[in-house]
Amino acid sequence: MKFLRTLLLALPLTATTLARELPAPLPPTAAADSLAEDTELLERLHNMPNIEIGKGITFQPKNKWMELTLRFRMQNLIGLTFDPNFSLTATEARVKRVRLRFDGYLYSPKIVYSIQLGFSGHDTGKSKDGGSNIVRDAIVYYVPSPAWNIGFGQTKIKANRAHINSSGALQLIDRSIVNGEFNPDRDFGLFGEYNKSHNQGFSLSFKGSITLGEGRNTAKSHNGGLSYTGRLELYPTGRFSAKGEVIEGDYLHEKEVKILIAGAYSFNHKAQKTHGQRGDALPQSRNMGTYYADFVLKYRGLAFCADFMGRTCRRPIFENDSQIWIYRGCGLNVQTSYLVAPAWEIALRNATLFPSHEIRPLAGYAKRNQTTIGVTRYIIGHSLKVQADVSYNAYKERNPTIIADKFDRWHMRLQLELGL
Repeated sequence: MKFLRTLLLALPLTATTLARELPAPLPPTAAADSLAEDTELLERLHNMPNIEIGKGITFQPKNKWMELTLRFRMQNLIGLTFDPNFSLTATEARVKRVRLRFDGYLYSPKIVYSIQLGFSGHDTGKSKDGGSNIVRDAIVYYVPSPAWNIGFGQTKIKANRAHINSSGALQLIDRSIVNGEFNPDRDFGLFGEYNKSHNQGFSLSFKGSITLGEGRNTAKSHNGGLSYTGRLELYPTGRFSAKGEVIEGDYLHEKEVKILIAGAYSFNHKAQKTHGQRGDALPQSRNMGTYYADFVLKYRGLAFCADFMGRTCRRPIFENDSQIWIYRGCGLNVQTSYLVAPAWEIALRNATLFPSHEIRPLAGYAKRNQTTIGVTRYIIGHSLKVQADVSYNAYKERNPTIIADKFDRWHMRLQLELGL
């Protein structure tokens, strides 16, 4: 108590002494003039990281010889699965995606790089040597003009709209079962792009690649096969606002009708996996082709898209191994959405898979359908949002020996997405 009384008595004396020693505060105009004269401080402030939600943290030195933008995002998911009797069969609660991304340029704005790492179990999987497969993108682009660029490294193959869209820009919790069957995912190789754009009216883009054909983080092909992909995009009414062609829904509320019509084809020569760049190892290599057709329309909060895709292969079945086969067939995905309020969106999707005749006995069905309805609450666009959806699964001519009677009929999911 004696120490406390001494401290309380000393505080007024200390404050008075400090007030006498400190200089009087500058008036507002004088403070501004002083700051304007301090060029070193201004330069430091100018070169501080630029932080903006949805655009990452950007670093750039004073001489501007490089630029680095750091981004991250995560998706936390809760899901419930029910059988046809609506009995709970599985509960899912996990971090679905955690990703770290670095973008920028080095030495010149014409030399652009992009690196993306994934750390969740959904993202990594296992590499051929049994380690974690965390590298998703690692590519360098030469961009001499906005009209064209060429890249070398590993990234997404630009084939179908649904997969070109980032998983952080989806209007439902995940992509469709059709995309899950036919998308080519990522690969290593050469990538090129040509864009002919106008402020108003017709525009087009062509994207092409020559890649290893073995998928991401695969060091070599042992049979000399490669994968060749080309995609043509047409914009009859001009480009979408703020790259809306690779963002689902019409969150930006297009003032005029915007349309995308696109087609692509990917040929994997001597593929060694069941899905080309993905899937199980094949007993023998096969040539397979995958075709894609996309349509997107957006106008005043309304969005509609349709994706048709399929795979061809002359010999999809292996006589000596009935457990390994290639899914030959096609699929159609149709989805629509409407922005019912500035921050609320309702979406509906119907996706159907059609295996070819000889594949039906192996797939266990003649047709698989999944219908999904979802709602999204945008807090800061796609960078911070809460999503919920419900899916209903149905099979035509289902084989109960392959697909059990108590198959997963219903899926209910809730997901929080946060990104910088």
